Amino acid sequence: MIHPSATITTRSGDGRAVTAPGTVRAGQPRSPRALIWHGRACRKWSGRERRPCGSFLRCPEAPLCPLTSGGSGMFTPGAENFLRQAREIQDEELRKFSSRITSLLQNHDLGNDTIDCLQRLFLIVSATKYVRKLDGKFVELLQKVLCLPKCPEQIQALCAAILREMSPSNYLILSCDEIQEAKLLSLVSSILLAQGNKKAEVLAVGQRVVKVLEGRLPEGQSSRHLLPLLSKIISLSPASLAEDQTNLVNKRMVDWLRYASVQQGVAQPSGGFFSNPRARQPGPITEVDGAVATDFFTVLSIGQYYTEDQWLNMQAFSMLRKWLLCYGSEGANSPNSDDRSEVDGSIMSMVSATSTSSRLLPPKERLREKAFEYCQRLIEQSNRRALKKPDGDLQKACLIEAVTIMDIICRQDSSYVYRTLSCLKILHGRISGDLAYARALLPIAQFFLNHSETAAVDSEAVYKHLFTRIPAQLFHSPMLAFEFIQFCRDNIQFFTENLSIFRRSFPNLFKLLAWNSPALISEFMDLLPALLGADTAIEIFHLLLDLPCLAAALDIQLRSASAPISERATWDPAAKPASCLEAFRHPLYRSTFQYLLRIETAPRDSPERLAPLRQLLGSMASCPRVVQCADTIPVLLQLYFSAVAEFADGPLINQLVLVLLERSEQLYEIPAFKADVHRVLSSQLVLLCKLHPSLVVELSKELLEFSGTVSNIRNKEDIFTYVVWAIGEYMSVSYDKRCTVEQINKFFEALEAMLFEITQLRPSASIPKYSPRVITVLMTTLTKLASRSQDLIPRMSLFLSKMRAFVQSPAMASVYSEEDNEEILTRAAELMNLLKMPSVAQFVLTPSAEVASPRFHRDTNVSLPLAMKTASRLLERGTGFVPG
Repeated sequence: MIHPSATITTRSGDGRAVTAPGTVRAGQPRSPRALIWHGRACRKWSGRERRPCGSFLRCPEAPLCPLTSGGSGMFTPGAENFLRQAREIQDEELRKFSSRITSLLQNHDLGNDTIDCLQRLFLIVSATKYVRKLDGKFVELLQKVLCLPKCPEQIQALCAAILREMSPSNYLILSCDEIQEAKLLSLVSSILLAQGNKKAEVLAVGQRVVKVLEGRLPEGQSSRHLLPLLSKIISLSPASLAEDQTNLVNKRMVDWLRYASVQQGVAQPSGGFFSNPRARQPGPITEVDGAVATDFFTVLSIGQYYTEDQWLNMQAFSMLRKWLLCYGSEGANSPNSDDRSEVDGSIMSMVSATSTSSRLLPPKERLREKAFEYCQRLIEQSNRRALKKPDGDLQKACLIEAVTIMDIICRQDSSYVYRTLSCLKILHGRISGDLAYARALLPIAQFFLNHSETAAVDSEAVYKHLFTRIPAQLFHSPMLAFEFIQFCRDNIQFFTENLSIFRRSFPNLFKLLAWNSPALISEFMDLLPALLGADTAIEIFHLLLDLPCLAAALDIQLRSASAPISERATWDPAAKPASCLEAFRHPLYRSTFQYLLRIETAPRDSPERLAPLRQLLGSMASCPRVVQCADTIPVLLQLYFSAVAEFADGPLINQLVLVLLERSEQLYEIPAFKADVHRVLSSQLVLLCKLHPSLVVELSKELLEFSGTVSNIRNKEDIFTYVVWAIGEYMSVSYDKRCTVEQINKFFEALEAMLFEITQLRPSASIPKYSPRVITVLMTTLTKLASRSQDLIPRMSLFLSKMRAFVQSPAMASVYSEEDNEEILTRAAELMNLLKMPSVAQFVLTPSAEVASPRFHRDTNVSLPLAMKTASRLLERGTGFVPG
């Protein structure tokens, strides 16, 4: 909404030029900059605390803010200084300033000085986070001035704006019960509604607004001020209006929508000797293409000046959807609606009711009929070529609203379905090839989704066009991306159960996320589980990890499409590409880019083909859009694994673990991104092992190869650590009867060699440092394996006995701290003591299911029971306790 104290030139209902607060010149779009100056928004940007200079209040020549002076500037240096001074006004100085205003108001001085002071006061109370304190008597005085019979409009608007900013207030004495003037009722009601969602006040305002609408307003007053108020009331409390009151508004809306004048408003003559009487004659309303309108007035009708009923027509349409949703569904169908629905396919259901029969309908049904005719007229008007771009943008917005309202009407009364169906089929055929109308395809698809079963129509082509073409070509439109994902989220159950193209086109949906990731992450998190299935899980996992690459590729695609033709002609396909932009068109990389930018799923293609592309796109790793996209991946990965865990079976988990290990070293080169992904993958590896413990036996060859590679410790320590932990935890017959001593021995030998290699440090200029956590996990896993193959116990005990010498070596002392050494020695001593008692070691390190499942006490690093430390203490005290 426009700032209440904005002073902008506009036209009154009779065409007279006036200066009124909070209005916009007819026929011109509202400036987005004006929205920024709304008081509540300003409060969010309060600045640092400083000592005020006071010039804001004392200097009579100080300029007003761009909004209150009619300007459109936004945070110019002067405006910044202005806001800073307003925020720094102290309470004592504000009290003195309020006293000055009090004096002016009590002396009935309602001229320019008072307006100037009230504008400054409004800026002060609206520019801070906290509510400013004003004297109770001063607040009461503002309310009295607001209600003065001959108070200037601008004074009223400023008083109302200040009182709204001070809400909720304990000094409120206003009441709307006796107010007859529409403009004053609008201002007073806005203050009452700003006190909070108090049902009594909302009810009182609603009753009064309808009461004023019921009667005939005096000359010079307008219902225009009441419709925004009515819209607010039904948003806060739809139940505040009784049935007879809603019927009254239904009748008024029918008149406003259908019977507005088709002649332009009259311009107010400027006066003077040279006035031309002919210039005051109103002309006919025109269409957006300049043709004279031959049908009733709508929001798409064009005129230089508008009459009062034309303004009401536009306002009524703006609140029509909300009104129908609130009051149109209850008893939506007429008593004979069941009979009518049986003949929906007949000619009668496709013919609009005549004017005579329409007047015999109840108010709710008559409004529905006129609203339907209004929307049909808008669809017809949208087919005209607009002469001005703003009118063309308005056409598209009205088309979206019209289709949405028609869908609501059809949901409330099924007799409209066939009439709407034929209209929207033609409309879809007309606009489906024009990307400028892409947003209008969403409500059309929603209509087919809601009513295709009723009408027995196959709408597969509508959905296929929507999911395959629109995201691929308009992923860079933020509004379309949000509306598209919202559309999918609202209909997610229907899509997953009935629409195969929804899951098949998930690469297209990921383009919207890759390009708009910060804005769409919360909406997409509701969508991701629905896209997952046994057939898509692996491909989606690859795509999630490659999402930063996809963001980079989309950026290159856009730049390539906008590159001049002459520049494209200079590229040599035979030469090696020197940049990402050249590589996009190079034959060597064309198929790789096409795979990454694919429209539908391609499960048979190998994602490994993207490895050269990741290197090629490395130069874009610092691009802000790519970095923002990469930041969202860890959260999405956690959601991905949580969703997969709901349906994954053993073979799928095995496949996912293999892909996880493979892709852990094939990531886009953003250091922070790689570290975050490794952290998430390592934690989710534990989840997969718990779901399917047999994977350690079934994938023993691959896990043996992974855990036997030293470079995996340096490059992905977290994943290596959890793989080693999983081997020690689940390589046991208690989890899989297929586990053999031979497999245990192979793992033991590989991990023993690994531990030996990282602990036998020699003095060197570049000694690699391995985390003490890795060393302790390796020792613990080896001890677990030894406890399950008794022949390995002496070998492991000997190795553990040498750990003290390793810790005390000069090379070790130069790399690890004293705390790290103590941690390693403590774990080695505990494990040695356990191995002295093989039966206890097996109980502690490989507990049975009955013992393992509660595990109330866990070691944070390796998940060992407290019994391990207890047994160690018993041996250290020399109790001589030896289990039988």
